[in-house]
Amino acid sequence: MTATTETPQAASAGAPPARAADTEAVDPALRETARALHTPVVDWFATHARDLPWRRPEAGAWGVMVSEFMLQQTPVSRVLPVYEEWMKRWPRPADLAAEAPGEAVRAWGRLGYPRRALRLHGAAKAIAERHGGEVPVEHAQLLALPGVGEYTAAAVVSFAYGKRHAVLDTNVRRVFARAVNGKQYPPNATTAAERKLARALLPEDDETASRWAAATMELGALVCTARNPQCGQCPIAARCAWQLAGAPAHQGPARRTQAYAGTDRQVRGRLLAVLRAAKEPAPQADLDRVWHEPVQRARALDGLVADGLVEPLDGKRYRLPLT
Repeated sequence: MTATTETPQAASAGAPPARAADTEAVDPALRETARALHTPVVDWFATHARDLPWRRPEAGAWGVMVSEFMLQQTPVSRVLPVYEEWMKRWPRPADLAAEAPGEAVRAWGRLGYPRRALRLHGAAKAIAERHGGEVPVEHAQLLALPGVGEYTAAAVVSFAYGKRHAVLDTNVRRVFARAVNGKQYPPNATTAAERKLARALLPEDDETASRWAAATMELGALVCTARNPQCGQCPIAARCAWQLAGAPAHQGPARRTQAYAGTDRQVRGRLLAVLRAAKEPAPQADLDRVWHEPVQRARALDGLVADGLVEPLDGKRYRLPLT
């Protein structure tokens, strides 16, 4: 998500010379396609972008980083209340780094995938220790932080610091699949071809590239959705390769869906809920009550311990991690 909402400048018709770092040759037709998409998408974003707290200037790079960790596989509506409380409690990386990692897990609540909380805590400690408490500007420095992968590093560089970098999440991949490749859905996993396409579609200047990254993400979230896309509201519907091809149905491998009910993920969530609510280490009996099947319950608990989300203590007691 983007950190600012100022009015963007449209990409100029005459692109500046390619940067020294831009070594990939770009097909001239694709370059023209990119230029035709930039202005309508960026202009649409200027009018339709949601007012989200991590997009406000006061959020800063830390606010952007926190939001990106939380938004992975989690909708905005669930993230908003947790994000607001998190930033009140830990407005700077050093504030979070000073707490036990278990407090990050506790504050994570029911966002899901709680290892993200541990990774964010680890990143905060590294920022406090290596970077004077300031989220680094350079992409390579961000990638060196615990728990920060290619997407998160690119998002922070682009959204927080306004730098030119391809930001490729599920929403952006879907927009590019439809608008450029004429496919209803992108592949199940991000491919090298998608990364190359994302780089080729980037506007040349930092400011417009940053706005483009945020705008394509928002377009995928609000209009070019996975189900029931609102093509009548899309600023590039007339140029969309998928629409021009007659909106053909998906022909690739079946799209993956994630079950929850009855899975180890559900059991892990119930076990963590007990520990988040407990002020003292919880006895085994308290954990046994939340799931009826003992083998699955034990497997889920062992997994939480192995992931560093739970610390076992003497006397069959458990707590959120202190170290």
